[in-house]
Amino acid sequence: MNVDAVIAGMLPELGERAEPERAARVFWSGVAEPGDAVAGALLSCVPALAALRIASYPDEIARMTGIGARAAADASARWGPRLHEDLVSDALQRARRSRVSILVPSDPEWPDAVDDLGDHAPIALWVRGDPRSLSVPGIALVGARAATNYGEHVAGELAAGVARAGVSVVSGAAYGIDGAAHRSALATRSGSTVAVLAGGCDRSYPAGHEQLLERIAATAAVVAEVPCGAAPTKWRFLSRNRVIAALSLATVVVEAGARSGSLNTAGHAASLGRPLGAVPGPVTSPASLGCHRLLREYDAVCVTDAAEVRELAGLGASQPLVVAGAWTNERTRVRDALSSRVGRDAGELAQRSGLAIAEVEAILGSMLLEGSVVGDVGGWRRSAGR
Repeated sequence: MNVDAVIAGMLPELGERAEPERAARVFWSGVAEPGDAVAGALLSCVPALAALRIASYPDEIARMTGIGARAAADASARWGPRLHEDLVSDALQRARRSRVSILVPSDPEWPDAVDDLGDHAPIALWVRGDPRSLSVPGIALVGARAATNYGEHVAGELAAGVARAGVSVVSGAAYGIDGAAHRSALATRSGSTVAVLAGGCDRSYPAGHEQLLERIAATAAVVAEVPCGAAPTKWRFLSRNRVIAALSLATVVVEAGARSGSLNTAGHAASLGRPLGAVPGPVTSPASLGCHRLLREYDAVCVTDAAEVRELAGLGASQPLVVAGAWTNERTRVRDALSSRVGRDAGELAQRSGLAIAEVEAILGSMLLEGSVVGDVGGWRRSAGR
């Protein structure tokens, strides 16, 4: 393959930002699978155009990256079948028709948060919608496709609370928890939500979420690492989970079975040092086994409402828990000593409350001013309704 000729041929399709290095990055997004660490290491050592020129030479790959000869040979072998001149030509035409923009790390709209993935960071991002929405502070809400009514209800409540606070909801557009989170965020005034897909962002997957994805693209962004037209595959679903975690300040698993893919997203969040939360469910529900395992074995934080989700992400504090009977004060003791039916004098109230008569009289004076006690035959009693 004549690398320079291929890159030159791509430039007209890239529009106003057309430049060889950008085109080479776009080409690489079709050559290497998402999360390919060898490709990431190579691109961190040399420009993308230079990396294309040595992609077929394992010795050069090993020398440039410092990885072993076997790993370099394996990488070159898996890239080889895709190193042909028309690799991304159809994808670029699809992108133009679908108004998909392409981001590379040098772009001002590039979400710096994904760079935390290191050699596993995306090579390029294909975006349908507003690329700037990828840099809006976001929280990942993920969970099972086979969600229960309870799980979808909780996902909707959390997403609405997050969106109302001006925080983006990040998820994967799957059926179940993902879809409930996206829909609830969209239903909130000025709510923003980002969908990360395993296939090309011009393809609606799942097909049943075509309208949902169109709404997301119209208000925020649908994003993918692979070129337009690329099919979603099992391994790409697992790879895209790391992008969901990286784009988010925190990840919350709303509902997950023992083998749910959302546990993979939780693992990526933990490896990135991002806060991890989980919503508890009924102990008898198989749909919550994964969440309970995260809480028990992986130090996930228990979250039950949107305020706790925002607190998890460092965006505020939830209300402190007040436990009835855990503490009291003198005013409470006097109030409890009063009757709402018969009057009691200060001496009896002091005896019942365990306070001195002088303390009781001072408290009764303030309660009289606010109207919570009234004078009665024999002393004082609580006001009606107080």
